[in-house]
Amino acid sequence: MIRKPAVAGLFYEMDPKALRKQIEWCFKHQLGPGKLPDKIGNERNIKGAVVPHAGYPYSGPVVAHSYYSIAEDGFPETFVILCPNHTGMGSGVSAMTDGTWETPLGMIDIDNEFADKLVANTPIMDSDPSAHIQEHSAEVQLPFLQYLEKEYSTESFRFVPVCMWMQDIQTAMEIGSSIHETAKELGRDVLVVASSDMTHYQPQDIARRGDMQVLDAMEAMDENLLMTRVAELNITMCGYGPVTAAMTASKAMGAGECEVKAYATSGDTTGDHSSVVGYASAIFL
Repeated sequence: MIRKPAVAGLFYEMDPKALRKQIEWCFKHQLGPGKLPDKIGNERNIKGAVVPHAGYPYSGPVVAHSYYSIAEDGFPETFVILCPNHTGMGSGVSAMTDGTWETPLGMIDIDNEFADKLVANTPIMDSDPSAHIQEHSAEVQLPFLQYLEKEYSTESFRFVPVCMWMQDIQTAMEIGSSIHETAKELGRDVLVVASSDMTHYQPQDIARRGDMQVLDAMEAMDENLLMTRVAELNITMCGYGPVTAAMTASKAMGAGECEVKAYATSGDTTGDHSSVVGYASAIFL
């Protein structure tokens, strides 16, 4: 099965040459790292990352911070990309276990061995491609990874997409623990990417104030505190479950620290601060 791109030409450029230039713009932007990565490293200290998923003109410079850090640290064998379910399609937790995803920059294979084992290890998770057909929040991560792979000639990588409609703490921590157990069983080097935007459609000062509380919980590596603050402060963060799962998996794989690499809002790129969406990049290492 080939999963065709759902948001090429909408969230990011459809033409491959234009897309590469757009990704380079994200890296070089003043809200981004300000430069392209020098290389693909081989340290592999990063176990997880939090990355936004809005259109590149809005969130791309913040997205670039996480992928700059990942490039400098080194690519894993497999990326597990956890994303929220914006479409309502599919089951409560849906993995895609077989096939290839296409973007304007080429094809990426699913790590079907890891995906099959992950579903087997996670009773709450189903193999359900329907959840992924129109979902943008995993798709928009792939061109950044493909760009880095092609530009720096690293070994090819595979990935496993998991779409979470159920985002309660029990589900999220079960998924995170299963990712760690599956990686250990297969001897696979993995990095967990949590795809999430922060506060949606609030004035800039309100969005930033609430988002900082969530980022503090993230830096404390405290899943319960993160969930509590999202609920009690009514933070309209769309991927709090994926972030919680990624934190749980990263801690199980040895991560003891979270570094928030960047925070900005759509207002910082558009100039309209009356109703913004917040974006954050962070890494667990």
